[in-house]
Amino acid sequence: MKKILFAGAEAMPFAATGGLGDVLGSLPRALAESGEYDVRVVLPLYEAVGQEYRRRMKQEAVFSVQLAWRTQYCGVFSLQKDHVTYYFIDNEYYFRRPALYGFFDDGERYAYFSMAVVEMMEHIGFYPDILHSHDWQAALTVVYLNCLYRNRPGYGGIRTVFTIHNIEYQGQYDFSILGDVFSLGENEHTLVENSGCINLMKAAIECADRVTTVSPRYAEEIKTAEYAHGLEGVLNKNAGKLSGILNGIDYDYYNPAKDPSIEAHFSPRSMVGKAQDKTALQKELGLPERSDVPVLAVISRLASHKGLDLIAARIYELVAGNDLQFVVLGRGESRFEDFFRELEYRFPEKVRALITYDRALSKRIYAAADIFLMPSRTEPCGLSQMIASRYGAIPVVRETGGLFDSIKPFWMEGKEIHGNGFTFANYSADELKERTQAALALWNDPPLRRKFISRIMTTDFSWKTSALRYEALYAELLPAAEPCTV
Repeated sequence: MKKILFAGAEAMPFAATGGLGDVLGSLPRALAESGEYDVRVVLPLYEAVGQEYRRRMKQEAVFSVQLAWRTQYCGVFSLQKDHVTYYFIDNEYYFRRPALYGFFDDGERYAYFSMAVVEMMEHIGFYPDILHSHDWQAALTVVYLNCLYRNRPGYGGIRTVFTIHNIEYQGQYDFSILGDVFSLGENEHTLVENSGCINLMKAAIECADRVTTVSPRYAEEIKTAEYAHGLEGVLNKNAGKLSGILNGIDYDYYNPAKDPSIEAHFSPRSMVGKAQDKTALQKELGLPERSDVPVLAVISRLASHKGLDLIAARIYELVAGNDLQFVVLGRGESRFEDFFRELEYRFPEKVRALITYDRALSKRIYAAADIFLMPSRTEPCGLSQMIASRYGAIPVVRETGGLFDSIKPFWMEGKEIHGNGFTFANYSADELKERTQAALALWNDPPLRRKFISRIMTTDFSWKTSALRYEALYAELLPAAEPCTV
């Protein structure tokens, strides 16, 4: 049985803030279900990890981690869940904090975490066949393995995969802390250098045996200056080991037929519950309880690169010119928060601006929504368009990154339906408005609407296909088993 160790800064359901947590909560389980892999995951033991999990943990090891001049305590705890072993790196100085990220010493915190992950292998007696590390916070696991541990017993045969979830966040620091914080020397200067500073993601790309990102389209986009945030050179140099594998979503957690967060359950075969969920949300938000108007929804970080400037440019016209309701959920840039509050003020019978983050509320909105807007400027993969589809909301997206790979444009060939959403190519507010109006026209054709919603709800966004692609990637790295001659 081949051994896979995932290393990352977060994982559902223990501690998560976004897509990385969803991936590390779902992909390992999907791989473990095949029975062909011993799958394990390691992440920090944050304050956010709940007591219901802490009570189940078993202490595996206690040792010291040497990081430059620091000698720090490290505890390793484990628990089993869904055929996956989860390890938690315990150090309260670094991880007992009110949030996962955003601290002045994040570089040191995740350097410690990365060193602890590699050191842990010796102390628990588990040397993976593949170390699969994710994003800049775990980039140094690959670097430390290659630069500091390769000659130690047990470490020589470990192959490495590094996954980029969002290339905008690279782990960039001044060279003055190369040795003092990252425990690296002049021999590693060239390895970690990019544009005159330390770049942890760049170093992991150089060191890893394979580099993946979270959609095929994004793998091509990040080889260009427009998307790469300064790493296009290193990615083109390493293009032969770069590939994109589209993320999936957790079909148990996002399941309108069983979801405990929503008012009524539904499925493609029985959509009565979705109408009840719509009424329930309208009542909850104080909107008129009308089944005859479509609900448009946005669930997003309120930031320009998420396409909020396009929505802001045309949503007034869409709301004023159509019989519809509009709900936005999210937090972010103050200009967008203020804009949507003002929109609600101007259209109190049509608009609700929910300037917060609430996972359970988001699921109630997905279940109630008829049309889902996601016109991102950049989107490495995106999960919201998949979740919206799963809950029967028609996605309207821009053709970028994982949105391009997951949502294909609606068109008719006779009576045959093609595609699973409405898409537009240019970063244009007019194109967003036109495609949204096309989605509204489809919604106002009930027979066509029923067929199309059944189609989008049955689009396969599960981890099954993606897990098979990761298995193929791992197979390229691992030697074939010797045939039995007995």
